[in-house]
Amino acid sequence: MNSDYQTQLDQKADDLHQLMSEFSSPESPLPELEIHPSPPQHYRMRAEFRVWHDGSDLYYIMFDQATKQKFRVDQFPVATEDINRLMPILIDIVKNSTILRTKIFQIDFLSTLSGDMLVSLLYHRQLDDEWEIAARQLKQDLESQGFKLNIIGRARRQKIVIDEEQVIEKLYPNGNELIYQQVENSFTQPNATVATKMLEWAIDCTKGSQDSDLLELYCGNGNFSIALAPNFRQVLATELAKPSVDSAQYNIAANKTPNLKIARLSAVEITQAIKGEREFFRLQQQNIDLADYNFKTIFVDPPRVGMDEPSVRMVQAYDRILYISCNPSTLRDNLEILTETHRITRFALFDQFPFTHHTEAGVLLEKIK
Repeated sequence: MNSDYQTQLDQKADDLHQLMSEFSSPESPLPELEIHPSPPQHYRMRAEFRVWHDGSDLYYIMFDQATKQKFRVDQFPVATEDINRLMPILIDIVKNSTILRTKIFQIDFLSTLSGDMLVSLLYHRQLDDEWEIAARQLKQDLESQGFKLNIIGRARRQKIVIDEEQVIEKLYPNGNELIYQQVENSFTQPNATVATKMLEWAIDCTKGSQDSDLLELYCGNGNFSIALAPNFRQVLATELAKPSVDSAQYNIAANKTPNLKIARLSAVEITQAIKGEREFFRLQQQNIDLADYNFKTIFVDPPRVGMDEPSVRMVQAYDRILYISCNPSTLRDNLEILTETHRITRFALFDQFPFTHHTEAGVLLEKIK
């Protein structure tokens, strides 16, 4: 492993352990931190670049976060090898096509471990039939060079899809194939290698739960719930964003996961439904009867702001809480309440973003008897 990478990973581990040190005591020490590293390069499945016009030349640029100065980008080692291989070929074709280059200002890439790619071209002008013909020729030219991709053109209040607006990712936690539809502009895990390790960790944390059920909040496209379903009798997952719910339904069918159902509800709404405070037609539509479930484990993967206090109080009702966090600071805030009733029995670091200050963490909490 690259020594510079190991040094920054060790620093992240020290920082995370220090941040959570308040939850360790002689009577109840923190469990050993399980560290899941990333490849030092070519780990990021997504990349976005502004496009700079310089006379007849055209090239990718990014902006330095500290100085706000632009700099040219010909290769981007952070991104996957597929993205790096495509970058110069794509920009050269666009540069030499008047139709494709006129008023283009950004290019976004979404790649997968399975080889599928999605390229979005963003414009400061309305796109027409000529553009679509040129984009289809672009796709054909790139496919002749071995790329498997779809293209999307975007302008103000306009979206043109060349064949498909999603890719199909395949991950293999513990050697088992899982299929995920990933739609343009919807959330996907940026580091598929580490995402696979996160799935394996969550599967290991929840093994031996076949006599009970799992409730998941903030399920997205079903990334975790599909992987965890074999560990439980039944799984009910909730998500509010409709595109993510649609992808989750696709993924449930693609992975043949009959014991998993998705409800389009917020964390507050599912709490109200479980307590019998409100009835939701959306549950009836999915033929979901909450009386059929015996929830003992809850899985949460909230946004960076963490969970609000009512949601934190709600999850305290469950025997086991599996919590994945993209912001350890808000995780710490939530743990100040959760550790009133639960103890931390697993503790993990997932390095989704090497060489940055960003750290993702996971904890398993079990109710204090």
